[in-house]
Amino acid sequence: MNSDTRCPPARTASRPLLAERHVARLLLGTLIGRLPNGMAPVAILLLIVEQGGSLATGGLLCALYGLASAVGQPVLGRMVDRRGQTRVTTAAVLVTTACLLLLPYTDAHAQPGLAAGLVVLAGLSTPPLEANLRALWGAVLKDPERRRAALALDTGAQGLIYVAGPPLVAALSVLQGPGAAMTVTAVLGLLGASAVLSAAPSSQWQPEGTRTGGFLGPLQHGGLRLLFLAVSGVGFSLGAMNVWAVSMADRHGMALLSGVIPAALSVGSLLGGILYGRLRRPGQLGTQLRTAALLFALAWVPLAIHPSPIAATALTALPGLFLTALITSAFLMVDALAPAGTRTEAYAWLIAAVGTGQAAGTALAGALSTHPSIAALPTAGALACLVVLLGAGRRLAVSSAARRRGRHRRRPAHATRC
Repeated sequence: MNSDTRCPPARTASRPLLAERHVARLLLGTLIGRLPNGMAPVAILLLIVEQGGSLATGGLLCALYGLASAVGQPVLGRMVDRRGQTRVTTAAVLVTTACLLLLPYTDAHAQPGLAAGLVVLAGLSTPPLEANLRALWGAVLKDPERRRAALALDTGAQGLIYVAGPPLVAALSVLQGPGAAMTVTAVLGLLGASAVLSAAPSSQWQPEGTRTGGFLGPLQHGGLRLLFLAVSGVGFSLGAMNVWAVSMADRHGMALLSGVIPAALSVGSLLGGILYGRLRRPGQLGTQLRTAALLFALAWVPLAIHPSPIAATALTALPGLFLTALITSAFLMVDALAPAGTRTEAYAWLIAAVGTGQAAGTALAGALSTHPSIAALPTAGALACLVVLLGAGRRLAVSSAARRRGRHRRRPAHATRC
């Protein structure tokens, strides 16, 4: 078949997004493969406590895991841009799986250095499945509107990792022990990554022939640096919200709040992703980004006035509605501005920026957990994001030439079939 063959536009536009070839497999495989991101920290904490270690030690190892993962993603993203998804991601998932499988057989109390080393290596080698998936949508879906809808659904669904992961670890730990929970965590990550890597879009994905940006890669672009700084404010809000939820649970004697409040935000994010994906003409990309940041910041304000537990749970869904639009617009901005040959690395930097901000928000909220001002921290992070985006101005302008040429020019063999 000729490589220029296209599926009939009307047929493509009318069919459900998940019915598009490869979409459901890539989305589900990535979600399963990333479950360790939500499961591993809880499993580490429970494992350390079972071995006789303290909560402080477990918390430190969890922090090391999260920090190492944030550091590793841009490095692995750059390697993917140079060598392709298959070899880099396969090696990464094998290393992280091996480390997680070895952790239950390591006594963190007697061998803290070995346990810390395994945790750090597992974090550093966390496969860049999220960045990989963002790089694949352009090859799988040629229509820009369908691609944006897939990206919005993808972004909104990410919260399910943190809704389903921790309860699954808790249930497995009660039934079989934390060691078994860690083993299941490792196996799920391997299975999900295998489903993605064996799919044609991933196995046939090739790096771009040319690479610009020099040693700094996407960080050479001033607008992208400001964008990464801005989304770290989003991560700060999310990290502070998690601690605030625990604080609310303690203050009201309702343990379920610590899980229900983050779950409400995730549900709002998923719903927001579906709604945002249905928008046909969302406007200029820079306007989208700043509008979503404004709405995200305003949505946090009611939570700063110490609402009741029921009201707090309902209100937390509001920032989630705009979170997906904000993050999706940020990824589309990265797609438009990233220098040639650095797209996966740029996606990974965006993901790392959110993770780093989340760690900072968690740390500061933890230090202020008993202070009334903790309720205002999510709003502060969202406002910081908005201020940076407004100050970026023309640095985040997308030229019409960049919009016309599209950032995904390859048409692999699997994409030619209708």
